[in-house]
Amino acid sequence: MDWSLLECGRSGHVTYSPDEPELREQLRAATEPGEAWQCLRCTAFMPGQPQAAGPADQAPSVRRGKEIRSALILRIFAVERYLRALAFGALAYVVWRFRSSRQSIEQAFDRERPVLRSLFQSVGYNIDHSKLVGLVKHALTLSSSTVTWLAAFLAAYAVIEAVEGTGLWLARRWGEYFAMVATSLGLPLEIYELVDKVTVTRLVFFAVNLALVLYLVITKRLFGVRGGKRAYQDRLRSESVLETAAKAAAARHGAEAGPAAGASGASAGPNAAASPPADNPAGAAKS
Repeated sequence: MDWSLLECGRSGHVTYSPDEPELREQLRAATEPGEAWQCLRCTAFMPGQPQAAGPADQAPSVRRGKEIRSALILRIFAVERYLRALAFGALAYVVWRFRSSRQSIEQAFDRERPVLRSLFQSVGYNIDHSKLVGLVKHALTLSSSTVTWLAAFLAAYAVIEAVEGTGLWLARRWGEYFAMVATSLGLPLEIYELVDKVTVTRLVFFAVNLALVLYLVITKRLFGVRGGKRAYQDRLRSESVLETAAKAAAARHGAEAGPAAGASGASAGPNAAASPPADNPAGAAKS
């Protein structure tokens, strides 16, 4: 799949006219309808005036090929992070509300528990052995300060997930590092939980987090992997349309300068050959 062409079809082409004459000529072509300019993303020549002009180093930064696919993958991870942020933010709010109305919740739970017990006993289930009921009982015994800290922890985790999602959505280098570090810190706990008991939910969360960490480290070359940031930027430059055009312009300039230098050398050759006979008589006179 041509990701560059797909992105141009979705958001339009990107054309630019550099101020440097030789580079500008590489990006411009003459066609029957008029001049055309090469798209900085898909490399197709588009008729009409360029969208912008200026120095080459101020040209718009355009993702191409694998970078477009990578940005899409990161946005999928970002959506998952945003969903986590919403879930834990809502849970933090519920816990905080529980702190202020715990007494009424406890009274309601005690009042309705006999009704629930008889209802579930009719289908052969004892709610007193339910893990959910045990969790509710345990929560009702927590102190107000513990509940407050729990709500604060859940809110902080929601903020971290939101920051991760934003960094991944924007595909920023800092966001990639932040997401990789924050996710890695949670992996040991997830491994411990899997060792204790394997569930589908735990397995899915662990697989998603591990996939994100490996993807960021390998493809984005974080922490010096595969040459690090310098190798990553070199790859981006090698795939840049402007960089390719600059190399082609330099090669053409060198090819044009070569014959000119050869012609200059050929014209100087007869003069150089004629000089010794002119000097020799003077030398003979001295002798």
